[in-house]
Amino acid sequence: MRAAAASRQVIVVGAGVTGLLTAVECARAGHRVTLLDRGPVPNPGSSSSDQHRVIRTLSADGADATGRMVAAHRRWLELEALLGAGFYRRVGVVTARPREQLASVTAAAAAAGVPVRTVEPQRLPHLAFPAGSAAVLEADGGVLLADRVLRAAVRWLTGHPAVSVRPYSPVVRIDVDCAHVLLAGGEKLGADLVLVAAGPWTRDLVEHQVVLHRQTMVYLRPPADAARWWRTAPAAGGIGADGRAWAMPPGGGALLKISSDAVAREVPSTSGSTQEDQAPWVERLARAAPLSGLERYTVAAVKECHYACAADTGGAVLARVGPAVWSRAACGGSGFSQAPLVAGRIVDALMKGAA
Repeated sequence: MRAAAASRQVIVVGAGVTGLLTAVECARAGHRVTLLDRGPVPNPGSSSSDQHRVIRTLSADGADATGRMVAAHRRWLELEALLGAGFYRRVGVVTARPREQLASVTAAAAAAGVPVRTVEPQRLPHLAFPAGSAAVLEADGGVLLADRVLRAAVRWLTGHPAVSVRPYSPVVRIDVDCAHVLLAGGEKLGADLVLVAAGPWTRDLVEHQVVLHRQTMVYLRPPADAARWWRTAPAAGGIGADGRAWAMPPGGGALLKISSDAVAREVPSTSGSTQEDQAPWVERLARAAPLSGLERYTVAAVKECHYACAADTGGAVLARVGPAVWSRAACGGSGFSQAPLVAGRIVDALMKGAA
């Protein structure tokens, strides 16, 4: 736990995983925190709400990115102990890679101290790999039971005397010059630092250029002959005919989930999502063929979600948009797994008096 030079007032807008973990770290550092959300807390309609999200350490973006994810992985283990909830399933993560890249990938992993090994596709018979690929297995990777994370963080925060959790408190305007937050009912709040982590609604509150995407995810029940294999299966990425799909294994109360970048589409807003016919997107996901014998699986549920990513990089970005106002554009699963890093950055900003 870090010791703050002086207690400060922090406002966090958005009770998704980034907002919740930032509130936790600020409170642990001795600051007073007000957590605001437009809906219930935790909010089942937030971008963070899901059965599971992948966590891995080896990044395709190079050694620096891998180092950050190693730090995030370590922090998730600490958070699991702090929050008193078992939400991390260390089942491993396999990622399909072209065979000609295997040597460089394993060398990079070794340099970063990330234990990996290559696995031939036939050892993973229920996953479909792109032609000419093999799997790189990160034994220390796995899945975070996302909704369990959110509930544990909320439980911790509501029991902390320095934290005020305020559900159903929509924010209509933020003055980035003086860190004032205006609520829908007319109430104005001030703080030493404001973090806006409101997912798809972040761009409505601050000048942070983000692109909004809608994603369709399908939850499955495996056939009887595959169910036993799936009970100890790893998470998998880069799978399917085009190498753009993911599979999250069942377990810990979660179903088997498949998703793909092929069914992510840019949308102007979250409005109209409940009227969208999901059948064409489910069919497109099936054509991506992330699993062998997918037609034998039973569809248990279909869910759509929205996520925002930075317009210039397409990723998750933390930006300082005012002297004391920060904004987080969170991108899907990577945004979830990196949430502890954002929390650390905000606490560091308070420690250094950057606000």
